[in-house]
Amino acid sequence: MLSDKTIRIVKEITPLVAANAETITTRFYTLMFEGNPEVKAFFNQSHQHTGGQQSALAGAICAYFIHIDNPAVLMPAVELIAQKHCSLGIKPEHYPIVGKHLVAAIEDVMGDAATDEIIEAVAEAYQFLADIFIGREQAIYEEQESALGGWNGVRSFRVDRKVAESDEVVSFYLRPEDNGPLPPFRPGQYITVHIDHPTTPTSPRNYSLSERPGVQHFRISVKRESRLALDAPDGLVSSHLHDHIEPGHRLSVGPPCGEFTVDPDEAGERPIVFLAGGIGVTPLLSMAKSIIHANPEASLYFLQAARNSAVHAFADEVSTLASIGPNMHTKVLYDAPLAGDVEESKCDGVGYVTTELLHQWTPYTEADFYFCGPKLFMQNVHACLQELGVDETRVRYEFFGPKQDIAATECPV
Repeated sequence: MLSDKTIRIVKEITPLVAANAETITTRFYTLMFEGNPEVKAFFNQSHQHTGGQQSALAGAICAYFIHIDNPAVLMPAVELIAQKHCSLGIKPEHYPIVGKHLVAAIEDVMGDAATDEIIEAVAEAYQFLADIFIGREQAIYEEQESALGGWNGVRSFRVDRKVAESDEVVSFYLRPEDNGPLPPFRPGQYITVHIDHPTTPTSPRNYSLSERPGVQHFRISVKRESRLALDAPDGLVSSHLHDHIEPGHRLSVGPPCGEFTVDPDEAGERPIVFLAGGIGVTPLLSMAKSIIHANPEASLYFLQAARNSAVHAFADEVSTLASIGPNMHTKVLYDAPLAGDVEESKCDGVGYVTTELLHQWTPYTEADFYFCGPKLFMQNVHACLQELGVDETRVRYEFFGPKQDIAATECPV
């Protein structure tokens, strides 16, 4: 347990740390990549380039310092991060590296205000949290390895099929090269793909499993991301997969991870609403297929938002699923329809998710909501649910970035 003295000191310095949080995290990454370049491979350099990783870490540090006397509040965030760490292969020996450079960054930014007493308290607080992560991650690794067909690290998979789902999305059907069994996974989880890029070193990438558990393959569905700047690595891996990976090729894959999941056997207790924006459909499709497979009578609402029919992935798959589940309701929204999209009834409406739409179309007073998509879509949906008074205990979402960003907007009406 943390000492009372450490808790008191951390609470006292929290306002100063919060005011300089992103300066601290930016300095931290600089120090760590210079002092221990071997860990750079664990970090998505696109997120480094945009500042998203620095912002996310800043938010996590502030949350921990604020709740230093009640760390149980942080357990959902700990689970999310621990799952991510296990997908990347983070081990106990990496934590002293992070701790050394994080403490040094705080000391650098705080300057003379960083007394020996303060640095000792920060180091103790870091080690306490590190021990929580190490314990949880060890349990995840053991669960992965002990599962039938499970493994740690990477396993070689062969691309069995490659299917275009839209102008932007391609699905890869993967089978173990050793022909061994696939481990069970929880609908909504992701696997980690390790790419040996021919020109630019890249970190592993997580891709949601877009098929339900229990079939004879894994399926990931990859959107081709654009490179917004010549020096940004955004889109390198997705473009490589689209352009160079074909049936018969091999991929190194990490085991299923992630906490954005649903239990199909318990999903029939009350209605579930899935709200998918763009490629955010992938984990939600796995969830919906799993629920319908386990309980065809389940009450589901599945909304897809896309720009238009050219980039609308899995339209036929969702329609087929709705034909199996008599209580599954679907809706499609396009915000930039092509000529003929509306006339040919390829969508049910033009525009965005609104409070009024959710009020009229969903059983919002009792349903559980799961949503995933681009940042603006997520912000909008979250704001709409808040306006409807949907309790946060009935709201689940997958978002790669600082979660406080989601609440930073108002909902259109």
